[in-house]
Amino acid sequence: MDAQTRRAQAFKALHEREGAFVIPNPWDAGSAKMLASLGFEALATTSAGYAFSLGRPDGAAGLDDTLANVRAIVAATDLPVAVDLENGFADAPEACASSLIRAAQAGAVGGSIEDATGREDSPIYGFEHAVARVKAAAEAVRSLPYPFVLTARAENFLHGNPDLDDTIRRLKAFADAGADVLYAPGLNSAEQVLAVVQAVAPKPVNVLMSGALDLTVAQLSEMGVKRISVGSALALAAYGEFFRAAEEIREQGSFTFTRRSMPFNQANQLFKG
Repeated sequence: MDAQTRRAQAFKALHEREGAFVIPNPWDAGSAKMLASLGFEALATTSAGYAFSLGRPDGAAGLDDTLANVRAIVAATDLPVAVDLENGFADAPEACASSLIRAAQAGAVGGSIEDATGREDSPIYGFEHAVARVKAAAEAVRSLPYPFVLTARAENFLHGNPDLDDTIRRLKAFADAGADVLYAPGLNSAEQVLAVVQAVAPKPVNVLMSGALDLTVAQLSEMGVKRISVGSALALAAYGEFFRAAEEIREQGSFTFTRRSMPFNQANQLFKG
């Protein structure tokens, strides 16, 4: 059995066992190694975190750049890696499906596509078109010689349309179209999370823990959530601390931030593995 098949089977098994698991979001190979050292069992890329590392806003990293980052993260650890493919970097279902195959070729064993268009004037794909994109993606990944976990995202809550009924309608249709995991980022209450979990059961649900939600892993697991991600939250934590440290130097002329920095030897040792 090759390494990618082992990772794929391990990733699939995480979605089939009892309880929830956390899939944190590294933005580069270094952050992936740090997360692996803490014992996490799988990783998912963050489009925003990676774009920030390139000096670009969210959504401004193209497919080629994204896949280069996937290859670097896959090479950094032995963990299964899922990739945030935004809208598949394409509108057409066939092109979206092609992006998923390319992600698999880069070493990913899972990936997500969303129904957000990336356009301000029309931020969400029409229902039928969104479902067709998921169907094409599911058919494409089923052609792979190992299980590839396809996650379909309904983006209403991130784009000014907190319509839970329409979000659930889309998620159920995505499940029928072949998605393995359902994901509605931006849910802001336990009641909304529970409604989604119950509506798409027994399909596994991913919940984004950032923003308004204030729930623990144990609470989410009790509600039936299977997978918990943090999106750009870890990248923002790192960049926030970096910015505050540089701000202290510039505005106060002091270096007290070094007292709370990770010791050099600890960081260096992490990256030797």
